[in-house]
Amino acid sequence: MFPVCRIEDLPEGESVRIELGGAMPAIAVFHAEGGFYAVDDTCSHQDASLSEGWVEGCFVECPLHAALFDLRTGAPTCLPARRPVRTHEVSVLDGMIHVRPAVREEAVA
Repeated sequence: MFPVCRIEDLPEGESVRIELGGAMPAIAVFHAEGGFYAVDDTCSHQDASLSEGWVEGCFVECPLHAALFDLRTGAPTCLPARRPVRTHEVSVLDGMIHVRPAVREEAVA
């Protein structure tokens, strides 16, 4: 588990990007619909940071071509994205958000 930030430092509708180093991809952590969600930060359609996208409900819109991803599953809900982004486990311990990166190789729709 990797610490991200305190819950009060990530307001509803906002996101934060974390870099874990090594071969791990950057992860975007979102506060949406009263919960916390984490996905790979790079859009599966083209190289764009999802943490810079727009959050609506439990979805994030890619800032580059408006692909929409479900933060709960990583699944794209519209074109141009066709492949899901990988999701990661999020937990809150003592007021601190933590992420456990997924170990699987690819996102599963």
